[in-house]
Amino acid sequence: MLDALVAGLLTGLSLIVAIGAQNAFVLRQGLLRQHVGPVVAVCAVSDLVLIGAGVVGIGEIVQHAPTALDVVRWLGVAFLTAYGVRSLWRAGHPDALTASSEAEPRLRGALVQTVALTWLNPHVYLDTVLLIGSIAAHHGPSGKWWFGAGAGLGSIVWFTGLGYGARLAAPLLSRPGAWRVLDVLIGLTMLTIAYQLARG
Repeated sequence: MLDALVAGLLTGLSLIVAIGAQNAFVLRQGLLRQHVGPVVAVCAVSDLVLIGAGVVGIGEIVQHAPTALDVVRWLGVAFLTAYGVRSLWRAGHPDALTASSEAEPRLRGALVQTVALTWLNPHVYLDTVLLIGSIAAHHGPSGKWWFGAGAGLGSIVWFTGLGYGARLAAPLLSRPGAWRVLDVLIGLTMLTIAYQLARG
């Protein structure tokens, strides 16, 4: 039981720790201190739903639905490209680099972006649903749920730490030049992931 829980925790963390589109967005929201709680909650709950689906066995359905994955893939390419271009544009316009609450976007907009970055990424279905689901199955009928619980705990810990821990780096990003560098990195990350998705 404990072995399955720890294995799930380590597997879950290994799959989400790499800086990707979703993590970059959570990091930026954390640095700006804008809607951090709701954004973190959407990411964590989404992961819990996807992990649960994988443990139940929906991973097999995903594996046999290439058309659905293709649709999600191209939607993801379009969204990531638009977001990447927007980040690069923001980096080139100093007046758009403010981190003050005056320019704080609406909660709805932040949540829509979070949902899109999470659910329009085909890798989330392959990694979170299919991979975690298949590994969980090896732990037996009861062990797979402990494995899933560990993976879910890993997601909650990671997104909470990333969102709320980002403020520790805020002093380093107190100048517009630092935000310009961050937005360039985020924009390039988004465009790179979009390119990789487009290539299949």
